[in-house]
Amino acid sequence: MSPRLDETRTPDAPSATSPHQIEQIETEELGLLPDIPRYDEVEPLDARALSKTLFARLEALEEGTHEHAYVRNTLVELNLALVKFAASRFRSRSEPMEDIIQVGTIGLIKAIDRFELSRGVEFPTFAMPTIVGEIKRFFRDTSWSVRVPRRLQELRLDLAKAGDELAQQLDRSPTVGELAEKLGITKEEVVEGMAASNAYTASSLDAQPEEDDTEGALADRIGYEDHGLEGIEYIESLKPLIASLPARDRKILSLRFVAGLTQSEIGEELNISQMHVSRLLARTLGKLRKGLTLEE
Repeated sequence: MSPRLDETRTPDAPSATSPHQIEQIETEELGLLPDIPRYDEVEPLDARALSKTLFARLEALEEGTHEHAYVRNTLVELNLALVKFAASRFRSRSEPMEDIIQVGTIGLIKAIDRFELSRGVEFPTFAMPTIVGEIKRFFRDTSWSVRVPRRLQELRLDLAKAGDELAQQLDRSPTVGELAEKLGITKEEVVEGMAASNAYTASSLDAQPEEDDTEGALADRIGYEDHGLEGIEYIESLKPLIASLPARDRKILSLRFVAGLTQSEIGEELNISQMHVSRLLARTLGKLRKGLTLEE
């Protein structure tokens, strides 16, 4: 059995031990390939061969032991370059690169736990889809501005892929019908997927415009005063007041403001004088105006 840490010191040795010395002693105690250099000293080209050696060692160790955890953690550190390479594909996303690498590392650990040397597949080839899949799942579940069903999230990706393929074939943007035929779905589902894409990102109302944009912030461009809303409020308030008027007064209002007749024409229609129409109209309008004032 290898000597313990305190037994390796001679009487003349210094009491302090460097982290590098401690790790070397731990490696010897665990019997972990003493002829293999530490993972941070391995060149990228040698990482693949070293990983094979460590995987063979990992299969011989019992899961849950300190030795198994040591080899497993060394494999994680040794193959972090795969995670960084996969994460670089998503550099344009809004999420911090540290978070993307952390999620990709989870995928790397899953790949290490599932990998078997007997399959005859190189570990990078086996691990990369798992790492990328974990990162994509992270974006799919957390990066949408508005939460939409996973079915629509996946449909958005399918539409984007099919759209790129058809655009290359047709040398133009594909139509809804062409996308539906490509994916084997209905046109309604294509439209639904396109609408769901709008929920992926959202712009701030206070976002500053581009340098050559003189229209101001988004809030200044999409907001305006709709004067028609005030008219709708008046109409809704007048409905019960008009309904309470006598039938002749309602008819006069209809002929004047709906049919557009003059007071003389209204008088001829009702067999009354123009002056009488004027008085009735003034009285009715005064009553309606008073009713609106009382409601306010």
